[in-house]
Amino acid sequence: MIDAREHNRIGWNQRVEDGDMWSIPVDAETIARARKGDWDVLLTPTKPVPREWFGDIAGKDMLGLASGGGQQCPVFAAAGANVSCLDASEGQLGRDAEVAEREGLHIRTVQGFMHDLSAFEDASFDIVFNPCSTAFAPEVMPVWRECARVLRPGGILMTGFYNPVFFVFDQLAMDRGELVARHALPYSDFELPEDEREKMLADDPTLCFSHTLETQIGGQLQAGLMLSDMFEDGWAQLHELSALFPPFIATRAVKRG
Repeated sequence: MIDAREHNRIGWNQRVEDGDMWSIPVDAETIARARKGDWDVLLTPTKPVPREWFGDIAGKDMLGLASGGGQQCPVFAAAGANVSCLDASEGQLGRDAEVAEREGLHIRTVQGFMHDLSAFEDASFDIVFNPCSTAFAPEVMPVWRECARVLRPGGILMTGFYNPVFFVFDQLAMDRGELVARHALPYSDFELPEDEREKMLADDPTLCFSHTLETQIGGQLQAGLMLSDMFEDGWAQLHELSALFPPFIATRAVKRG
């Protein structure tokens, strides 16, 4: 039986070596602008997160959850936040460390899986920032419980995730430009025939899980988080699907006091 979390840790290390788009660190100009208060970041592939979702982050304690890659956490640090980054992939964490060293920033990097935030005490953070990553976690409810635990009352969780309808469609057919509805939800790559799964992993070394809106959104509510805003996002790389519906969702939730 494949250990999905460990498999995806190794897979993301491979993605880093291959120059994956989510592993390319921000440049010096981006950091210089962030130091002046001019910055934006992504939870989903294309649409910047509204700045009003953050407020003033200077002096705030922020956790980048499964947010390695040198793209968001360095920006937060340059804007004045006290930043920690947890990621399963040491390669992804290395990108954050690379930018921190290059730009004279302080970012605490912690290797671990997003369902286990035991490296952090209760009520440690004002903001948890979780760009699209729960698709790589076999279970999502433990993630929301841990987010709620490490947030202070009134603290904010921002997360991006796939609209689960995305996973209804056959991925190999989609790669050919065809839309074939095939899978029941919730979806898991483990449900594919072994030969088909191996073919997919040859192109993308990570395993995916769809989860449901009940666990993605309802799970946040059950964990004690109150939804305060959301948006949807498309992606040119998924243009066939994006023409039908936005494949990504971002939510902002506040921990109840």
